[in-house]
Amino acid sequence: MKINREYGILSIPVIVGALGYFVDIYDLLLFGIIRKQSLQDLHLTPDQVTSVGENIYSIQMVGLLLGGVLWGIMGDKRGRLSVLFGSIVLYSLANIANGLVTTTGQYMLVRFLAGIGLAGELGAGITLVSELLPRNKRGIGTSLVAGIGLTGAVVAYFISKEFNWRICYYIGGGLGFLLLLLRISVYESGMFHEVKKMNVQRGNFFMFLNNRTRLRKYLASIFVGLPTWFVIGVLVSFSDKFGEAMGLGAAIQPGKAIMYAYAGISVGDVLIGLLSQKLRSRKKALFIFYGLTIIFITLFFLQRGGSDERMYLICAGLGFATGFWAIFVTMAAEQFGTNLRATAATTVPNMVRGALPLIILLFKWLRGQTDYLNAGIITGIVVMVIALLAAAFTDETFGKDLNYIEE
Repeated sequence: MKINREYGILSIPVIVGALGYFVDIYDLLLFGIIRKQSLQDLHLTPDQVTSVGENIYSIQMVGLLLGGVLWGIMGDKRGRLSVLFGSIVLYSLANIANGLVTTTGQYMLVRFLAGIGLAGELGAGITLVSELLPRNKRGIGTSLVAGIGLTGAVVAYFISKEFNWRICYYIGGGLGFLLLLLRISVYESGMFHEVKKMNVQRGNFFMFLNNRTRLRKYLASIFVGLPTWFVIGVLVSFSDKFGEAMGLGAAIQPGKAIMYAYAGISVGDVLIGLLSQKLRSRKKALFIFYGLTIIFITLFFLQRGGSDERMYLICAGLGFATGFWAIFVTMAAEQFGTNLRATAATTVPNMVRGALPLIILLFKWLRGQTDYLNAGIITGIVVMVIALLAAAFTDETFGKDLNYIEE
């Protein structure tokens, strides 16, 4: 097999991949940004806004978990582009439907379907870019995809300030269908075409489970990314509740906190790609950003009677520190052969997202044993310990030749 070396950092696959992830993140984070506004509009009480909001967030993540497996298998069996086309149609239709909901039951169902659709975008995009770019550029290329794409959350915030929440969902659906037109110019991975000609199993999810080494690598790839969704799904998304518990001087707007966090993540994702390139190591760069994550989580919980501006700045710092999303997905793609690569790169980030309901369950249980702040602290410690141990046992993949298969 031969890798097509003609693609550069700013080639069409990278640009379209970045725009695809931009739309993906816009739609994925939109609920968190307009959660209060939309649920209040459906006549929920303040307590229901919190509890139903957690439930909708969780069901969306379950959809991402299921979709990650479905799209990952399809990516290895039918091609990376089939996922990029199919997933965008599903989540665009789901977001348009989201603008029409009138009950919380409908809301949950549509966010579940949107989650399934959104699950395919990043993994298939990262896999395609990783296989099209030469090995000395793929870390930067995938970081640019994520860095540019993650600004979708910032755009979602500003659009939410100008339009009704239903219109925000319609805009997300429309952006998806516009992106569909751009996808026509992108070619399939040459590696996939070559593997397709061979008599090997492709997209067999159980191959991760029937081999001890593969299973270890797969589980470690998932656990490495857990801090990202603890930070976004718990600390930032419910920053208003943490602010109340800390006695901050002003009410915190979760949508604004998410916007600040994702502005930080987009910068962090680009810089960690450059850092890993300079260090010639994915793992060293990851551990540096883990250290920053621990620092900003500590600063988050040290707030007492502070200001809302300080909370937003700390959320930006948390976002920057957890801006290792692209690197950890790239590492997952690099861990496995071409016949399982899309399955790994698509399921791993969605397994991380799908772990959010479990993290929230732990957080809720701890709230029953202690107070809101201590529950958050203990949950954070558990998540970071798991991630650090997983990273320590993860193989270094910088500069790895991806031209191989799993048998």
